[in-house]
Amino acid sequence: MTKKREERLAILTKTDAPLWEQGIAFAGMDEAGRGPLAGNVVAACVIMPASPLLPWVDDSKKLSPQRRDQVYDEIMETALFVGVGQASPEEIDAINILQATKNAMRRAAENAPASLFLIDAVTGLGLHGEERGIIHGDAVCYSIAAASIIAKVTRDRQMEELDQLYPGYHFSQHKGYGTAQHIAALKELGPCPAHRRSFIGKFV
Repeated sequence: MTKKREERLAILTKTDAPLWEQGIAFAGMDEAGRGPLAGNVVAACVIMPASPLLPWVDDSKKLSPQRRDQVYDEIMETALFVGVGQASPEEIDAINILQATKNAMRRAAENAPASLFLIDAVTGLGLHGEERGIIHGDAVCYSIAAASIIAKVTRDRQMEELDQLYPGYHFSQHKGYGTAQHIAALKELGPCPAHRRSFIGKFV
């Protein structure tokens, strides 16, 4: 492991290390896909062991797609628990993105053997343990960063599948976000079943 990676892991595990030492059963939670115009919002709940530390766990946005895929596999092999929850475009339209995100998080955490949940920014979920919201948690907490990778890769793969189902929108490229390419396709083709109607009113 490089010196830079060691320093990064030292920062990321400052929240996790004392909890591991105390023997507290805790999970990290994060979501992906609150902002896009299409696709599910996906949440992940991950319980990571104190050892081995995975050197490339980091905020998913800081990793290349290839690196995210690699670390996703490492997390799936190493984690003590991985839960994934999601909410569909229809659910997002029905109850709004914040409430749908909370539902996805509840689903992800439902079977987690944890008494403490470290959550990126969101609280008030009503989980079966203490909830601790951490601002920019995916950048400062190892367990939340691991959850951010699981959520991001899961969602990106879903968008690649949607690209096959609904060709012409280029979902595999922009992952549903409101890029110029996506908006142009939306105006030309109209919405498909993967679109969030409450997000696209000004484009169609």
